[in-house]
Amino acid sequence: MSGPRVNSFFLGNSSGVNFSIILSPIDEETGKSQLANCSGSKRAGDWNLNVTPGMNTSKVTISLTRNLQLCLPNATDCCTTPLCVVETLQVLACRDSVMLAHLLIQAEIYANSSFTGNVSENATIIPNQVFQPLGSCPCDLTAGACDVRCCCDPECTPDLKQLFNESCFTGVFGGDVNPPFDQLCSSQSMEYTPDWFPFLCVQSSLNNTPFLGYFYHGSTSTPRVPLFKIPLQTSPGKLFTGYRQGDPIMTEENEYFTIPQQSMAGQCVGNAPVAYLQNFDVKCLTNLASYKEGLPHDVRINSGAGDFIQQNVIYRTITNMGKFITESESLHTAEVLCQNVTFAEHYTFIWKDKNIEQINVTVFLGSLCDGEILTQRFTVKFLSLKSTNATELFGNPGYQVGKPVRAANMNASDTFGSLNIWQPAGRGLCTSAAYTPVLFGLDSLSGCILEVGINEDCGLLRGKVTEKLNSLIQATHIGKRDNSSYSDLNDWVEIIRLDPFNSDTNVSSGNLKGICLDIPANLNIRIIFADVGAVQGIPQQEILAVQISYSTVIWQFQCGLTCENSISFLPITASVQFIKVPAQPPIPMTRFQINYTEFDCNRNDVCWPQLLYPLTRFYTGEPYSQCLAKGLSLAFLVLLAAIMSNPWFSKIWNSSLV
Repeated sequence: MSGPRVNSFFLGNSSGVNFSIILSPIDEETGKSQLANCSGSKRAGDWNLNVTPGMNTSKVTISLTRNLQLCLPNATDCCTTPLCVVETLQVLACRDSVMLAHLLIQAEIYANSSFTGNVSENATIIPNQVFQPLGSCPCDLTAGACDVRCCCDPECTPDLKQLFNESCFTGVFGGDVNPPFDQLCSSQSMEYTPDWFPFLCVQSSLNNTPFLGYFYHGSTSTPRVPLFKIPLQTSPGKLFTGYRQGDPIMTEENEYFTIPQQSMAGQCVGNAPVAYLQNFDVKCLTNLASYKEGLPHDVRINSGAGDFIQQNVIYRTITNMGKFITESESLHTAEVLCQNVTFAEHYTFIWKDKNIEQINVTVFLGSLCDGEILTQRFTVKFLSLKSTNATELFGNPGYQVGKPVRAANMNASDTFGSLNIWQPAGRGLCTSAAYTPVLFGLDSLSGCILEVGINEDCGLLRGKVTEKLNSLIQATHIGKRDNSSYSDLNDWVEIIRLDPFNSDTNVSSGNLKGICLDIPANLNIRIIFADVGAVQGIPQQEILAVQISYSTVIWQFQCGLTCENSISFLPITASVQFIKVPAQPPIPMTRFQINYTEFDCNRNDVCWPQLLYPLTRFYTGEPYSQCLAKGLSLAFLVLLAAIMSNPWFSKIWNSSLV
């Protein structure tokens, strides 16, 4: 063993078995350990023996009780050498002086390298990190003790270094604080070295190394803000600059205003912040045991201008429980526990510019009994202060994330249309599935299950599936903007439909029953949009095109034990994908940029356009004023050399001397 504790197991019934431990010195002449008897005890020297009995197995633990720290000056009860313990132990299991089991242990334990003594309080002088490395051995982290794998630690003795000599820390952390750099003449390698390297290399000592630039004066980092709590602005005269789209709404206690919402995994999160100008409508399942109340309705909200507004709450009682109680696990009796809980909460935020003017809340209460499943509903809707007759006049005409996508049916007298996806309920069957509108900017995937018999005709099945999918899209055009007018056709884009097959064509799989080919089970809705501007700093997003396509599958009837008079299931899905494209197409590359790639600085090591790089604004190694002064000085010297090299200058110089 090499640690202060070791475990072993005794197999069999340990009733009446006496466990003992003894120190067994090695005979120097024979090299054998002395024979042991059953007269030992559970303690021998610095060793203890502990037995944990079990049914047919007993756990035997042998532990060392002495201190394993290396001795410091004038210290006792410690290890004088790195190899602290070298002993031979024998563990015996006896019953009525008869030895049942025998275990021999050879212990070689080294002293701990961690330091537990008192550290001197003398102040350490830290050198200037710009001109001198912070330490010659950065991995030396423990004072007065050897740090494992730190071969430059002066506290590590040669015996300790042998334990980790093959796995020492490398690089700057391991003590190589002045590694040779590539520009040093002595570090020239035979590979990937240009011909002009000997003329431009640096001849310098390693003490003057560019790696010193990686050391900076330490700075105090700002503390991390706790979850769901952020500091507000505290500039004099104005505590808050207003909300922007997507900003979390704050309360008077400087915390997030939260309402239960659905996460990406589909589960409800109770403490989800409400984002400014983002509507939502969610449903959460709960029962009486897991029911939790949300934020109290007397919490005041930060309006965005620094003041706080109170919620206007109206309480109502639910009369029709069937819309909310979806399942009952047991019959109601007189002994069933019931509680008055919240069934639904509807929030309406009246806003203007970047501020919230008013908050109206309608709370529906009802009785929830033990064993019932409640479907809670939470809605948030933002209405502009300029709204009239429930028709919202947006300050931003573009789409906002979370708003329903507007649709129109231009082929009907009533041009109002819809673009929906499924919202399954109950068993997830298509016959009972409800619809929910497609929300702008939110990719989604929904589906339902269609019941199919084994004798189903493939042609009728394709038509039935296509009819179910087409029922989601009761529109021919999609609005470019959220305020698209039904009377102006230029405000709408036509839906591009890619039909999967010709319904008149009979695609057959032969005489096989229960197999149908090319079933359009997947509906793909792709919406392309772009940022076409901004209103009060909020991006104005516009839909450019909408495409609808189908993906086909091969349906095969799934049988159980028998296939007669049974029903199989066909899952059909609808996916929505929003694709953002640039508002303007990118500038195409010129023929010069395509053919002459040697002038492209992004694809070549040698970049001629950056020949005078130190004199440009892109160079940040020195202040621009110093670079400009050095450049002008260099230009003056070059001009002076050119003048002095001309013959007429020498004639003038000679004549002036005469």
